[in-house]
Amino acid sequence: MDKKFEPLFENVTLPNKAELRNKFVLAPLTHTSSNDDGTISDVEINYMEQRSTDVGLAITAASYVTDLGKSFPGHPSVSRDSDLDGLKRLAAAMKKNGAKAIAQIHHGGAQALPRLTSSGEAAAPSPITLKSFDESEEHYARQITQDEIEETITAFGEATRRAIEAGFDGVEIHGANHYIIQQFVSPHYNRRDDEWGEDRLKFPMRVVDEVVNAVKTHTDDSFIIGYRFSPEEAENPGITMEITEDLVKHLVEKPLDYLHVSLMDVHAKTRVGKYQGEERIKLLHEWIDGRMPLLGIGSIFTPEQALEAVETGNIELLALGREILLDHNFVNKIENDATDTIISKFDPYREDKHDLPPNLWDAFNDGFYPLPRTDGK
Repeated sequence: MDKKFEPLFENVTLPNKAELRNKFVLAPLTHTSSNDDGTISDVEINYMEQRSTDVGLAITAASYVTDLGKSFPGHPSVSRDSDLDGLKRLAAAMKKNGAKAIAQIHHGGAQALPRLTSSGEAAAPSPITLKSFDESEEHYARQITQDEIEETITAFGEATRRAIEAGFDGVEIHGANHYIIQQFVSPHYNRRDDEWGEDRLKFPMRVVDEVVNAVKTHTDDSFIIGYRFSPEEAENPGITMEITEDLVKHLVEKPLDYLHVSLMDVHAKTRVGKYQGEERIKLLHEWIDGRMPLLGIGSIFTPEQALEAVETGNIELLALGREILLDHNFVNKIENDATDTIISKFDPYREDKHDLPPNLWDAFNDGFYPLPRTDGK
């Protein structure tokens, strides 16, 4: 290995003393490849094993905690005890080569697809109409009831129990990407006049506490708990960096092991407000103030970009998304001095189709996700 890349392969110790063998993380990536009922498919097992082989931490695709939160075709479930057999296979495959395996627990809220939920509806903090995922027309999401809020919080705890029983090393609470936890924080989605609207951090903090209590009840401190969040919204009013500052300062008081910021560009700058023009990742790192590692992600396609992101000193862990889909040997090639063979562009004519599940390859080929391409499209 080229000596300059050694910082990428330093061990990372989480607050609960769990040891990660390097700074690379398999990002939670929507693959639309689970069975229709949410159980784990064979093609999903192979795909996840390949991409977990060399990283320090591997995170599953977002996995729904209740049927009302189902948001994608082929969306994996962690909502029923009957899911456990598949989840056990998935955890074992992800851990097979030494990575820590994390189950990302999720509820779509307004972003859930009514055609996929058993009741044919979606529910959000406040009523809203929107388009989600692959929809061509908007759908309506009704206001979630008080009882359903409590049921959803409990479901995050039950999903954590299942992750423990399945053999995962931890869970990541999905509080990002306009899903239900972020929706409660957001003034765009949450216009309630009850306790859940007066304190927009109440729902995420209750979810965190429920997950923490589930861990205390069913396992020990070696189980990892992470939290993912999006720092800004384009909507006005929406989540600003000032709101995120408040969120982060609450989260660092919880017994979490890392925070994961969802970004399209790891160096993205603040849009508006008193922090306008400042790099979000730098601000977040300052607010966390060493209490726990910050996991960053966003448009990393080359070893040099990975090294640059880590050497800023603003992140302790680096998630790979689209790049590890293009080349699941990305980390191995850096470690074994084969960087000149890294695949960093989507090639629609590759016979192996980048070893992607068919549904995900189709999405790439159709341009559903932005990424560099060999055909210039």
